[in-house]
Amino acid sequence: MNMQSQLSFEEFRKEVLNDYRQACISREVSLLGRREVLTGKAKFGIFGDGKEVAQIAMAKYFKPGDFRSGYYRDQTFAFASGIATVEQFFSQLYADPDITNDPFSAGRQMNAHFATPNVDMEGNWLNIAGMKNTAADMAPTAAQMPRALGLAFASKLFREVPELEQYSHLSSHGNEVCFATIGDASTSEGHFWETINAAGVLQVPLAVFVWDDGYGISVPRKYQTTKGSISEVLEGFKKNGNSNGIEIYNVKGWDYAGLCETFEEGIRKARENHVPVLFHVEEITQPQGHSTSGSHERYKSKERLAWEKEFDCNGKMRQWLLENALAEEELLRGIEAEAKVVAQEGRKKAWDKYIAPIREQVQVFIGVCQSIVEEGRGDTGFVSQQIQELSANREPQRRDILKAAAHILFKHPRNFSPALDELQAYYDRQLAAEKENYNTFLYATGPNSVLEVPEVPAVYADNAPVVNGYEVLNKYFDQLFSYHPLVFAFGEDVGKIGDVNQGFAGLQQKHGKTRIADTGIRELTIMGQGIGMALRGLRPIAEIQYLDYMLYGLQPLSDDVASLQYRTKGTQFCPIIVRTRGHRLEGIWHSGSPMGMIINSLRGMHICVPRNMVQAAGMYNTLLQAKEPAIMIESLNGYRLKERLPENLKEFTVPLGIPEVLHSGTDITIVSYGSTLRIIEEAMQTLEQMNISCELIDVQTLLPFDIHHSIIGSLKKTNRILFVDEDVPGGGTAYMFQQVMEVQGGYRWLDVAPRTLAAQAHRPAYGSDGDYFSKPNVEDVVKIVADMIRE
Repeated sequence: MNMQSQLSFEEFRKEVLNDYRQACISREVSLLGRREVLTGKAKFGIFGDGKEVAQIAMAKYFKPGDFRSGYYRDQTFAFASGIATVEQFFSQLYADPDITNDPFSAGRQMNAHFATPNVDMEGNWLNIAGMKNTAADMAPTAAQMPRALGLAFASKLFREVPELEQYSHLSSHGNEVCFATIGDASTSEGHFWETINAAGVLQVPLAVFVWDDGYGISVPRKYQTTKGSISEVLEGFKKNGNSNGIEIYNVKGWDYAGLCETFEEGIRKARENHVPVLFHVEEITQPQGHSTSGSHERYKSKERLAWEKEFDCNGKMRQWLLENALAEEELLRGIEAEAKVVAQEGRKKAWDKYIAPIREQVQVFIGVCQSIVEEGRGDTGFVSQQIQELSANREPQRRDILKAAAHILFKHPRNFSPALDELQAYYDRQLAAEKENYNTFLYATGPNSVLEVPEVPAVYADNAPVVNGYEVLNKYFDQLFSYHPLVFAFGEDVGKIGDVNQGFAGLQQKHGKTRIADTGIRELTIMGQGIGMALRGLRPIAEIQYLDYMLYGLQPLSDDVASLQYRTKGTQFCPIIVRTRGHRLEGIWHSGSPMGMIINSLRGMHICVPRNMVQAAGMYNTLLQAKEPAIMIESLNGYRLKERLPENLKEFTVPLGIPEVLHSGTDITIVSYGSTLRIIEEAMQTLEQMNISCELIDVQTLLPFDIHHSIIGSLKKTNRILFVDEDVPGGGTAYMFQQVMEVQGGYRWLDVAPRTLAAQAHRPAYGSDGDYFSKPNVEDVVKIVADMIRE
């Protein structure tokens, strides 16, 4: 060998040995992590053993700007790419609430759920084009797939839309690839298939890695997938010549050289040509089984277990190193011994950082309790018992301290003694501190929060034109897309025809097919498309044509978007705006108002229910100045109602969480929103003739709800309250009832029992009569108000 060749070989050998070292470290982490769970130091564990070599090969081609949308077997990839350290992995396993120790979730997610920040606390997007990024992991199977489509689609937009060239901190000319990982059994989920189809249609740089270990927990592959092979059954999706579609590769999970070669080729195609690729990584093993909650010996045959031992990827790589004279046996044994030390040191550092502050708190608590014993008042024997039990606990948890303190306080009345008063103060301080650890960041704070957006009232000229509601939106969206290059709108029928209610009529022709786009009928991945785009700094308006179809896209909104700020403790943001329309129209699937379902499944998102399109435009402006996700539910029967057109359409804002009094009154407060307000206003004409004065309040948003408790001010005046909406009984009305009666303490100001008026429990029947007898009507409102006044 000449000198240059020898140097090249030495560099290659060094890299390969470092890869083996990383594989050994990750394996030791899995083995050690399982022991930590089984000995009680951690609650639950799920690990990536058996996938080490494939994930190390994968990480070689993961570049700054790329995004991962993976699942909970990717620890080796996280180590190899630098996203996580061994110590951080164990900190998450112990559920350490200190975000400096567990930077992925501050102890809020189980182990192997990684995340990287995308927005800072001042509201600025980070330089994600210069970082290796991962969307925050989720446990629901295949839930990572829909957003992976959006993460890849964003690259297509950054490459094809000239106005985005200026955002170099968000993308480098659209050269980023989204790496999506998924277990073979999870490819049975509809999420996977809808994503693959959409990726093939859109032609986006999505690289899907299917880890095939032959089982879905205990269910073998033959019961999961047609023909027992995901790559074989996907042949119809394969790209041919100039057609769209995907590229498909098959590779063995233990073949280090083959993995590197195959991944290099496929990722290059995805990056350069924006072609989606799928790698079917076969013959993966799972040395420790699915998780710490079971044993794979229960469902795998002796022959299968023997095969897994023989084809273990680390063992195969070791064999390859020896056969190719890349290492001697002694060197490999040294690497393996070093890996054990690295894993142990990482575990110890993580445990020490986790347990030290708890033990300090135990000592503080014992000191407070010793004062009670020394004071000699109350049940000192019980207090001593609590001290003894906590002192004997070698691995105390935060809850153990608070539980002990609470039970001492339960046994003694307030103001019993100075020492007990000090315990009460200690308890209150600790409870507040733990709430900060575990109950914060469901919504954003500071510059990222919608609540920090200043209110700018709508301005009307004396001769302001009166136009249809949809024309208000059309003019608003035209102005929005003219000055805000990060905004994109897409959905079923949004593009060419300008949406079914004409809010975007003519705007695709003006602003282009990439800015305002049609999609297939695929609500799930429309949401995923928006989620991924929002994670990368774009401002998508993703449309669900009717609120009734929200169920198709609800899972990623609930499990991913709504919980994102909470489960990353405010380090990752997804400011998607979901545009839809609902309330009164005709028929079972075109008149939906499932507000209770939405409110309760989407805590963490903002739910806007504007009564008209001017209000909707102002709410869009508010949302676009913040970094939080929201759903905009426009009133289906409001698009052709006449409205005055403001002069400052693109500047005015409607504050969220601030109800508006539409009509002042003295006899009863009526609280509602959206289309139902018009029913109530018609009923009020009859009630006025009956000398009943109604105060009508539009809540405007359900999340947030009346943040300044203004409704209670109205109730203090009228002493009667009625909540009205079109949801099922116990849905949205029950939510509003709870907020005013319980949270605001409204029960103290009542002269008669508060009431709710909702729709029938069934879906609304078709036709005008069906609407009348299914949902609250004018006569229903008049009757219930009159009954309350007579009480």
